[in-house]
Amino acid sequence: MTNVPRIVQSVLEEYIRLFNTYLPETLEGMYLHGSIALGAFVNDSSDIDFITVTNRRLTTEDSEALNHIHLTLQQTFPKPEMDGVYILKEDFGNRGPTCEDDTELYAYYNNGELNFGEYFNFNPVTWYLVKHNELRIVGPEIPSTFSGPSSEELYQYVLHNMNTYWAGRLRSFEESLDEVKHYPTSMIDAEIEWSVLGILRQFYTLKEASIISKQGAGQYGLQEIPEEWHSLIREAMNIRSGLEGINTDSNEIRVKQTIMFLKYVIVLCNEQNMEHPIQR
Repeated sequence: MTNVPRIVQSVLEEYIRLFNTYLPETLEGMYLHGSIALGAFVNDSSDIDFITVTNRRLTTEDSEALNHIHLTLQQTFPKPEMDGVYILKEDFGNRGPTCEDDTELYAYYNNGELNFGEYFNFNPVTWYLVKHNELRIVGPEIPSTFSGPSSEELYQYVLHNMNTYWAGRLRSFEESLDEVKHYPTSMIDAEIEWSVLGILRQFYTLKEASIISKQGAGQYGLQEIPEEWHSLIREAMNIRSGLEGINTDSNEIRVKQTIMFLKYVIVLCNEQNMEHPIQR
């Protein structure tokens, strides 16, 4: 575990110990993706995005053991939080089960809760990171039969995501402006960080056919986006880094600026003939 931050190493060592204690002879491998694999872990902000491979499908009968593992871990290490899924080795590259019966449900842990069902994070972004940036904690190398998504698949998925999830997020933001502007500053900070850096990650992928961290996306935005948006981008990066009290504008102005920025980037990616990176 030499390639992970010390706090992450401590969490993972305890996780593996607990797992082998309460689900013995079950663990086959553990792999990290997300900010840790991108070398962009931020204390008190980043999660531990994991994929744990087991030698049998974990079911609701394993709920007690899994809950005990994660709750014990959370009590010992409130941060960083674990966020991931339990799969079989043949599941690498899956885009989700049909859920026709319980044997197709995945056990996954998200936002402090254990769930069983279709895992929401099986998508080309996750599998691209696993293929190109994964960190193997225990277990064998990822199967050679796993090719990962192509750059074209990644591009098309992110473009669709921008025009569905992000466009929907923008509409929701606009429709609830009168409510959102009265949120506590901490909640508005979180919205600005998530929205500005999140959509810049989409922008980066559509331009470069690759994946970047949130802070990396902010730096990329400062290079590629007009200067009029730089103060907002820097604000989002400062929030991500844990800096406070940088922007003295009212929360209403900050929310409106974020809405305008989301509009700008979505339009930029759809109507200004962004060069398809696959066709360069």
